[in-house]
Amino acid sequence: MGHRERNKWIKSTCPYCGVGCGIEATANHHGGLEVRGDSQHPANFGRLCSKGLALGETVGIEGRLLTPRINQQDVTWEEALTDVATHFRQIIEHHGKDAVAFYVSGQLLTEDYYVANKLMKGFIGSGNIDTNSRLCMSSSVAGHKRAFGADIVPGCYEDLEQADLIVLTGSNLAWCHPVLFQRIRDAKAHNQCKVVVIDPRRTPSCDIADLHLPLLPGSDIALFNGLLAFLSENRAMDFAYIDQATEGLDLALATAFRFGDIESVQTATGLDREQILAFYQLFAATEKTVTVYSQGVNQSISGTNKVNSILNCHLATGRIGKPGSTPFSITGQPNAMGGREVGGLANMLAAHMDFGNPEHTRQISEFWQTDNLARSPGLKALDMFNAIESGKIKAIWIMATNPAVSLPDNQRLSAALANCPYVVVSDCMADTDTLRHADVALPAQGWGEKSGTVTNSERRISRQRRMLPSPGEAKPDWWIISEVAKKMGFGYAFNYQSEADIFREYAQMTTLGQETLTPSSSGSRTGNHGQDIQALSRPLNLSGLADLTPKQYHQLAPQQWPVTQYDQPTARLFGNGEFATPSGKAQFIATDHRPTAEQTSSRYPLRLNTGRIRDHWHTMTRTGLSPRLSEHTSEPYLALSAQDAERFSIEQNKLVKVSSERGCILLRARISKECLPGQVFAPFHWNDSTTSLGKVNALLAGHRDPLSGQPELKATPVCIHPSPYQSEALLISQTNHIPDWLSPQEHWTCQRTHTGYLFRITSQRQPGQLHRYLATHLAKQQGRGQQVVDIAARNQSRYAQFQNSQLHGAFIVSDDLHADDNDYLYTLIGRSISDPLVQALFTGKALPEQQAGRLVCACKQVGANTIAQAIRAKSCGSVRAISEATQAGTGCGSCVSELQMILDDIQIKQA
Repeated sequence: MGHRERNKWIKSTCPYCGVGCGIEATANHHGGLEVRGDSQHPANFGRLCSKGLALGETVGIEGRLLTPRINQQDVTWEEALTDVATHFRQIIEHHGKDAVAFYVSGQLLTEDYYVANKLMKGFIGSGNIDTNSRLCMSSSVAGHKRAFGADIVPGCYEDLEQADLIVLTGSNLAWCHPVLFQRIRDAKAHNQCKVVVIDPRRTPSCDIADLHLPLLPGSDIALFNGLLAFLSENRAMDFAYIDQATEGLDLALATAFRFGDIESVQTATGLDREQILAFYQLFAATEKTVTVYSQGVNQSISGTNKVNSILNCHLATGRIGKPGSTPFSITGQPNAMGGREVGGLANMLAAHMDFGNPEHTRQISEFWQTDNLARSPGLKALDMFNAIESGKIKAIWIMATNPAVSLPDNQRLSAALANCPYVVVSDCMADTDTLRHADVALPAQGWGEKSGTVTNSERRISRQRRMLPSPGEAKPDWWIISEVAKKMGFGYAFNYQSEADIFREYAQMTTLGQETLTPSSSGSRTGNHGQDIQALSRPLNLSGLADLTPKQYHQLAPQQWPVTQYDQPTARLFGNGEFATPSGKAQFIATDHRPTAEQTSSRYPLRLNTGRIRDHWHTMTRTGLSPRLSEHTSEPYLALSAQDAERFSIEQNKLVKVSSERGCILLRARISKECLPGQVFAPFHWNDSTTSLGKVNALLAGHRDPLSGQPELKATPVCIHPSPYQSEALLISQTNHIPDWLSPQEHWTCQRTHTGYLFRITSQRQPGQLHRYLATHLAKQQGRGQQVVDIAARNQSRYAQFQNSQLHGAFIVSDDLHADDNDYLYTLIGRSISDPLVQALFTGKALPEQQAGRLVCACKQVGANTIAQAIRAKSCGSVRAISEATQAGTGCGSCVSELQMILDDIQIKQA
């Protein structure tokens, strides 16, 4: 590749999970992007998951918010900014500074976050800014601060390759952080490390597990307290380390010994004695242990205590911040860590400084030149929306997030937003569940258009770079916030010319109170592989980046903090036994086992767990734009055991009504071995634009951890019932306006295809009635010059519209569409009437070689039929052989378990 060609590829960072993968992108002739992994980025070394590989399909102008709007009317930026500033200023004057709030997002860049926090806490003077990271990582923040004295993740990704034991708890890493899962899978293959998965469900992460512990939901503390007691009883603790570097062990042990015998752990967790002992003995005997934890631990009313119960076991064995030996919180969003660093949480100040510390408030006030700095924490996410409902908060500005879908009890939240006197939403998309409540809509740049930094789960700062022009009048979030600040009278503090100015100011802020430290006075110690860490009151220190020129900022390479002027970058923290607490010692925390917030009952006998799936992200406002990401799992579903399916008369692929005390939804039944009896699982991604009645978080109560404020999203009591219907249809169209004319008798879901939209419809109408209903309405939106093919049969009827011999819309109606293979239908829009696949629409059956089947491997675009054909034709006897024949599973690897299932099914049928 020549020099000119090489320069076309721009380095940036993926906008999805907290792994923070480096990407390279170049514009293509369609106005989009070609995307590949950055082989030089230390987070991923060129690997990407299915979502990262599909990034190029999610950019563009379609569906974008292009101009500012007030009350749904296009206005100028000047009018919109003046309206926001005027309303906020007037509400503050009449109702006080706590009558306004910001709700922000881990999708913001660090520079955006910094300016939003500065405006709210520094100049409006309220703590009422919180982030959707409250929903995923705030329990880890609280646990870190209690144990370490600061919100620090002490490890790095290399520890996963150096460990002899990896414990995955509350984390389906294979689907939620696939690139890290690949690193673990490779390490297991080369280093023979052991893997333990602790999860109520059997997820794809269990594919590499030596031991799977399917504990009862909410029983993590009992398991880890039992482990701490076991370590004590068996003299498996590092007592020299405990004496030198920790405090509080006796109180923690007193609580842990409530689970000092295996029987009590069995009772609390539902695990077998042999499983528990195997885990305890393996942990005790393996010095190089990394415990990876994520949402399954955090999203609980006991999330903070769950985190500390894990940290207690690592402190007891001295396994903190050492090569191959550390606890490791994996963040959910691309910049959840950056938001935590700059004060995006309501209970934190910027640069890891704290409310209640007079020296911190003095330093920040002087640095920002403000006499109005907030002196107390603001309202956390759920409390913030409760305050909107009660009328305490009169105005809210929501940035880069969709709480009307992602927050629990979201129907109640939507009602609160509908009644809020003033709602501002900054977003890149023109239609989200939240934006529908906006008095003012502000068009923000999307990924690929914006520029700034993000911090990943190993504290690595990376650049997101601008690769595309901004569509319409879209602006950077930091610019929008700064312009409002100027119109509110704070212009002198927000006169930024670029994001580089903001980053430099933030880096300088991290040095407050630390300027006098030198290498000789810092008390740093030296270990192996960059284990140096200054004995600072705040380990977050970017003094080495505080004087970057714009050119240096633009060229900034990925690097972990702290970045000081005196030391090499630090891969691990706390490995020397010095912590950020007042005493310099880590704190053991007594953690009580608490049941889940709501108990099952005869009325609600099942426990609902929620989470992510492989190819979608949050509320689908980005991944929903990608046809390939919509193909693998195209409908919201409920996973349940065969025993529960029989108990409640649920049939595979039929609709099931799922109810809690807060409402009901409709999901497609998926009967499998994923869930144990008594437990069910549903993904939370679908929204009002993609389903008529499938928003899972509408069922959740919003009970939350008293310390972190993080809601419980993993253990809601529900009941399930069959939801009979008379007919169902698959409908393809070039537009997504179909739901506008569907009646309440029809339940629908929608997915993006390469040339249009595919709707799955179930109805209370008889098949013939549904056929006539759909044909009538589809004909109305087509207009003149159409040709129609209308084929009615007893079990299945078909309808197609053509214009200039090209297919513009079609549907199939039946009483049971899942009995036939109709996966090819989504590919038909725009095809000629003579195309063999279009002809298959008329005949009712496509030849197997004409269709790839349901998508299995999103990275390489390989369908189930292609895989099955390869297994039979080439006698593939292993997943590796399938991959060699089809390329399936050679991308992110998250489809490997599904390849194995297809192989197993075929081998069973052939036996």
